[in-house]
Amino acid sequence: MRLTFHGAARTVTGSMHLLETNQHRVMLDCGLFQGHRAEAAQRNANPPVDPKTIDTAILSHAHIDHCGNLPTYIKRGFAGDVNCTSATRDLAMLMLRDSARIQEQDAQYLNQKTSRAGMPPVEPLYTSADAERALQHLVGRPYGRAFNLNGGTRVQFIEAGHILGSAITVMDLTEENRAVRLCFTGDLGRKGTPILLDPELAQQIDYLIIESTYGDREHGAFEKTEDDLARIIRETVTRGGKVVIPAFAVERTQEILYSLHLKSEAHLVPSIPMFVDSPLAVRATDVFRMHLECLKPAVTEHLLTHADPFGFEKLHLTRTVEESKQINQIEGSVVIISANGMCEAGRVLHHLKNTIEDERNTVLFVGYQAENTLGRRIQDGTKKVKIFGDEFSVRAHVESASGFSAHADRSDLIDWVTACKENLKGVFVVHGEEKSALSLADALRAVGKFSVNVPAPGQIFEL
Repeated sequence: MRLTFHGAARTVTGSMHLLETNQHRVMLDCGLFQGHRAEAAQRNANPPVDPKTIDTAILSHAHIDHCGNLPTYIKRGFAGDVNCTSATRDLAMLMLRDSARIQEQDAQYLNQKTSRAGMPPVEPLYTSADAERALQHLVGRPYGRAFNLNGGTRVQFIEAGHILGSAITVMDLTEENRAVRLCFTGDLGRKGTPILLDPELAQQIDYLIIESTYGDREHGAFEKTEDDLARIIRETVTRGGKVVIPAFAVERTQEILYSLHLKSEAHLVPSIPMFVDSPLAVRATDVFRMHLECLKPAVTEHLLTHADPFGFEKLHLTRTVEESKQINQIEGSVVIISANGMCEAGRVLHHLKNTIEDERNTVLFVGYQAENTLGRRIQDGTKKVKIFGDEFSVRAHVESASGFSAHADRSDLIDWVTACKENLKGVFVVHGEEKSALSLADALRAVGKFSVNVPAPGQIFEL
């Protein structure tokens, strides 16, 4: 039995690991790498494994850095099932279609600029047709009900609490009369968040692949973060400014809406227009309403009593490009929630272009910003940024509310491993910048007698 760590190894994005036994080759996640545009294009277009040699795949959840390169692999010959929870299947259908649209639009935009310079045309990483073919491979599975892969490996999904449909994958492997239980957390969520169920614990595991996004730091209390959100909006409105919130279309947007719903009911935010300017986020919110099995009882009760927890007075959901453009014509204060959460694509770029040079405005980050993304550069205090190839001065206020994070923090991760350590032989720390992953690994070595490794890209381990 062998594990090779191809993506999200000493970095955060591009999650992809390969499990090999004498029975099959299983791909754990198939995510897009995000960062420097040229590097991302190169890595995403050139799979580190021949897709034709992979038998089956498992998706931990529907975020694009975990599922977004499936169309490329299928275009290159992967023909197996892609197993995931039913909610992940429904969200991944939205995410992959949206990703394909962005790939096509980005290529079209770049070609308009490069053609004038006599440069060769740029091809999209994959097309809408490629994405539609990928969707045919998705197989939705219920939580808690084991299923078998070809070759006899038994797999079960349990709640990860990260986003709707996110799952911890528990795999019972057999090879030459040897049995091994492998657990892959995907992205592990937090306890006590307002919308999703808490992460479950895996039992009797031998080897663990665990994320480390926040392996070197703690989050603030969720309630304080919600208070900060309301305060930042009030302060910006007092200046006569606008608030732009780059937010992931799946989970983060819904959490922000739920918080704003409660703050609006309590009259703790000004009565100003608020917009969700992301067709994907609007469609994803509809998927939330379809999967009550993933939601906290209080949220389910809201939905069943026909009181929409994701809607309130003054909230506007935009779908068309024309509606999006009209937002920037509003002269007074507004709140704009728009994707993509790391400011690498999507409508949020247009809103940043129109607001970032005005010191009355605020750019509020509510999620993780990966290295070398536009969001990270703004968050780190860069004074000038390029948007659509044009340079802008960052004069707007820049704020961060990390307490909205859907990732477990350092204490959460250590507590989870401590509760699951009884039979543990080895831990592989992934999905974190090197500093964060190494810090968590050091802490986990004090938890038990199991080995702890932080794989480098391409590194192979025998189980």
